[in-house]
Amino acid sequence: MSELILVRHGQSIWNLQNRFTGWYDVELSENGLLEAKKAGELLVKNNIRIDFAYTSYLKRANSTLEILLENMNLENMDYTRSWELNERHYGSLTGLNKSEMKEKLGEEQIKIYRRSWDIAPPELNEDSEFNPRNDLIYKDISFNNIPNTESLKDTYERVIPYFNKSIKPKILDRKNIIIAAHGNSLRALCKLLFNISNDKINALEIPTGNPLLVELDSDLNFVDANYLDITRAQNIIINQ
Repeated sequence: MSELILVRHGQSIWNLQNRFTGWYDVELSENGLLEAKKAGELLVKNNIRIDFAYTSYLKRANSTLEILLENMNLENMDYTRSWELNERHYGSLTGLNKSEMKEKLGEEQIKIYRRSWDIAPPELNEDSEFNPRNDLIYKDISFNNIPNTESLKDTYERVIPYFNKSIKPKILDRKNIIIAAHGNSLRALCKLLFNISNDKINALEIPTGNPLLVELDSDLNFVDANYLDITRAQNIIINQ
């Protein structure tokens, strides 16, 4: 039986400022740094073994992984960065304050953009300072793979093929995997692992910096899941 550890990055500066972040590359906040450190300590306390580590292209997730590995005395472990594990792209909402946009567009419209399965926000302008196509970290990625907006369905359709190709074989080989990524890329993966319907996936909340330990059998079927910090745990939705 393999263990898959899912960690949403610690609080970022834009999380703290209540801004839509998406693919924009921001640092962890001071609290986010502490959350990443505590995540590593929780993994040590629970005697979690890690064989392979994965993260996105974004430094808030990279830093979270590096900090928790350091706290596990695994700072020399190689890890894989993949743009497919990036956060969902929030299109023209990127950089905007969530509360201000609720007032401007209405709470129901923002809820649709944030929580619907297949409705994406309007596209981000090509010349926007927040457009990832202008960021050097994507210089080796085809423009065709860099979206200007995404729904959760779009996010799912890049996360799951990557998971199936690059990560699933290692789990089937009974290796323990950690993925440090983002709220929506992890939500997409949980949709697959926990067999969550399109209608229910919007209710799945994933807290920052709290490792979710997922136990899978030899056929990659779900066995059990639990957050290591029970004081900050959220409901885990299974088969709904």
